[in-house]
Amino acid sequence: MNEEALVLKLFGIPFNVGNILSGLVAALVVFAFIFWLSRDVKMKPTGKQNYLEFLIDFTNGIVKSAMPDEIGRQFRLLAFTLFMFIFVSNQLGLMIEFAIGDIHYIKSPTASPLTTLTLAFIVLTMAHFVGAKKFGLWGYVKNSFLSPMPMMAPISMIEQFTNFLTVALRLFGNIFSGEVLLTTIGHFAKSKGIWTTIPAIPLEMIWQGFSLFIGTIQAYVFVTLIMVYVSEKVEVE
Repeated sequence: MNEEALVLKLFGIPFNVGNILSGLVAALVVFAFIFWLSRDVKMKPTGKQNYLEFLIDFTNGIVKSAMPDEIGRQFRLLAFTLFMFIFVSNQLGLMIEFAIGDIHYIKSPTASPLTTLTLAFIVLTMAHFVGAKKFGLWGYVKNSFLSPMPMMAPISMIEQFTNFLTVALRLFGNIFSGEVLLTTIGHFAKSKGIWTTIPAIPLEMIWQGFSLFIGTIQAYVFVTLIMVYVSEKVEVE
């Protein structure tokens, strides 16, 4: 997929316009969707409120599977927000794609490694901060790097870096490859006129459905792994 990026500099810092616009659109879609679901909330849920409570229970279950409820309660909103944003970001390129020439202004934000690396960096940095806040600096170092034995410290340090890379690049790789294949099918449809357009239509539909499934699974996997990594910082094994 031959794609260029529009980069603007502010105070000497480069900003990818496509990533910023795509992330903003994904955030606005999540806000509008949750705002709509949460209107007219009742003690006895009906209709759209049932769907909202299902989503909340689903992400709460991810947190519960990673850490005890008394510890995990403070991370429920984080898990819910992460899941919704990543889910919508994964699907955005299937619903909306805006490009001028080779420059994409709106696509799936998670099809960019900068987005997924940033998400992973923010959340994992927060996990280290929460661990240090709970146990104190020495207790955090002991729990995260010197357990079960001090000689494991080098491996534990390398593990922090590999966790960061794997959780980010797994999400990026799956979403980016899906968009590449959709682009390839689009080029195939235009290559020989009607002879390639007709077979490309069912291929496009099948892959869009599969991409929807993959995007959902990857949002679940990302949040699950993040909660596991957070639990390693706030729990004593």
